[in-house]
Amino acid sequence: MSDAPPLSWPALRRATPARIGLGRSGTALTTAAQLDFQLAHARARDAVHAALDAERILAELRALGLQAMHLCSQAADRATYLRRPDLGRRLDDASRQSLNRLPKSPVMPGLVPGIHDRTVLPHMDGRVKPGHDKRAEGAINIAFVIADGLSATAVNAHAVPLIAAALPGLGSARLAPVAVVEGGRVAIGDEIGGLLAADVVAVLIGERPGLSAADSVGVYLTWQPGPGTVDAARNCLSNIRPEGMQVPEAAAALLDLMANARRHRLTGVALSQRLAQPAASPLSTTASCN
Repeated sequence: MSDAPPLSWPALRRATPARIGLGRSGTALTTAAQLDFQLAHARARDAVHAALDAERILAELRALGLQAMHLCSQAADRATYLRRPDLGRRLDDASRQSLNRLPKSPVMPGLVPGIHDRTVLPHMDGRVKPGHDKRAEGAINIAFVIADGLSATAVNAHAVPLIAAALPGLGSARLAPVAVVEGGRVAIGDEIGGLLAADVVAVLIGERPGLSAADSVGVYLTWQPGPGTVDAARNCLSNIRPEGMQVPEAAAALLDLMANARRHRLTGVALSQRLAQPAASPLSTTASCN
């Protein structure tokens, strides 16, 4: 028999954010547990209805040396966004016209000074590789999209720090202006990526709040997306927040995922299957999160 002391409820509660061992007062929860539940529920509701601080996010991105543009979906207000998910997947006319006016093969000056000289991320430097076709010489390698999703609270707090943490690993990759989208859902990145003819689109979006996390960001990565791209073609990094996957860890995982997407020219289930092949296979690379 083990000599280890039995686990107590306080010890178990410290190991998980789940509500366990709450105790009872008669047939009901204790007052403290009930108030904690109500507070978590209120925070989740507030996150769903919070406004995206687009101007601050745009200013912080430009302070990093990045170009950035403010776009909107066809969901004209928050109530419409929640009732009509389809409208959150499409750009409004003004935003589409703004993207159409951008050059499709820019040498983007939007990287932090000095990063152009660092080629840390393999196969993302815009050069033609043997056996790899290009959409166009000088084409956009990466398009970042920031969308409020179901928690603008999360995006306001964590989206820019995540991009900032990933920047040093992007080498001389050509970046599109970062699209900051109000009323956006994951699939709006498909339309943006198609209009920009981008190799890889990374959508940073607020995840649906739960009763233990109202500030979680997800990143959805898609290889050469366009309208009609299916969810099985994406990879996802989830639960990015201080109490979950922290920003430095998420940035490293994102860079690894981007490198694998570029190397194999695909994302989603197909990439996960490719990476799951045995280590002896010449196609085997580092692990990925789907």
